[in-house]
Amino acid sequence: MNRPLRSLLHASHLLSADLLAGLVADHARALGADDLVIYLADYAQVTLLPLSGQGVPSRQELSIDGTLAGLAYRRLESMDSTSDAPAHRTWIPLLDGVERLGVVELVFPSAPATDVQEDLTALIALTAELIVVNDAYSDVFSRLRRRKVLSLAAEIQWDLLPPLTFGTERVVITGGLEPAYDIGGDTFDYAVNGDVADLMVLDAVGHGLPAAVLASVAVGAYRHARRSQLDLPDISRHVNDAISSQFGASQFATGVLARLDLASGRLRWINAGHPEPLILRGTAVIRPPACPPSRPFGLQDAAPECCEFRLEPGDRLLLYTDGITEARSPQGDFFGEARLTGFLSAAAAGGDRAPETVRRLMRRVLLHQADQLQDDASLVMLEWRSGAGQRLVPTPRSRLTAETQAAVEPPLLDETPLGAGGARS
Repeated sequence: MNRPLRSLLHASHLLSADLLAGLVADHARALGADDLVIYLADYAQVTLLPLSGQGVPSRQELSIDGTLAGLAYRRLESMDSTSDAPAHRTWIPLLDGVERLGVVELVFPSAPATDVQEDLTALIALTAELIVVNDAYSDVFSRLRRRKVLSLAAEIQWDLLPPLTFGTERVVITGGLEPAYDIGGDTFDYAVNGDVADLMVLDAVGHGLPAAVLASVAVGAYRHARRSQLDLPDISRHVNDAISSQFGASQFATGVLARLDLASGRLRWINAGHPEPLILRGTAVIRPPACPPSRPFGLQDAAPECCEFRLEPGDRLLLYTDGITEARSPQGDFFGEARLTGFLSAAAAGGDRAPETVRRLMRRVLLHQADQLQDDASLVMLEWRSGAGQRLVPTPRSRLTAETQAAVEPPLLDETPLGAGGARS
């Protein structure tokens, strides 16, 4: 480990979050960089926002769609710009594990040597860990990520969430919530323990703070039961009883609980009055066998039925709330399941990784409803045993000229109606 990296690691024990950007920039200069700027993605994953600090140059916010920095974020590739010659500018994804936090901009007087690049990559990896650790007891990063005022309900929901993306060689799990700054009753949760991956997606009745409180109780009950190593029907009963005992008879939540055996691909799930899971196999969307739904959580009076399906390597499982398919355009058209399956197929055909598929899908749903969702929308996607975790690690840098930088934005799918099965008519 080189001396600047050891120095940053030593300094991190007594680090104040507001000093992080300047401290990392100082250590990058010790490795030959002129400047280093950290950018964090906002809650909606639309904009990259620069983190200020002593000795850090001033920067403007950048769009994730349509900029070279955003391309590094979307593709998980380091991007070199040649437009500043003789200076050399590089954008590197900022990752905690495989979760995208943002990007880092590095400016050099000339192209750095390979060993310097490797040292800086290690510095950036340590920086990501320090951001996550300091975020637990500082508001610096949470404040930066807000491009708009976060509602109280949304504040509660975001604090409940696990990391948006988790990955290993055997499984990748990623989720999304909208409207990001005003989410109320929708949420998701997951955990991976040994050979078992557990998932939940939940839609609490109502809107705003009451829905967020109900969802908080449901998530707490789910985690309590899951950590007690209960089976799915018992977890469902635990969530149901927590809601029914704390809220009136008119309060409930729909949802899906799922459990995947990572060794065999055996998937089991319980549907509590919710949209059925979808499975993306290659570019085709398939449906598991029909599974009779039970009543929503809080209203169950009998043990729910547990359904089963066998995944194949590379399959993507999608659990989503009805805010996705029921998003309505200003003309009154629902987003619908056909658009959803069509988007998933097109994203797979285009090679989008699971986190980018989810990010773009949430943007697509918002675009359909003119950025004004009338209901919360959430989803969680699991990709099983395809080596996808390794593909979420940054790849070697790409070089783009100034002329090609204008063509880095992937077009969102248009509003062309989709036929049955998601094919364009």
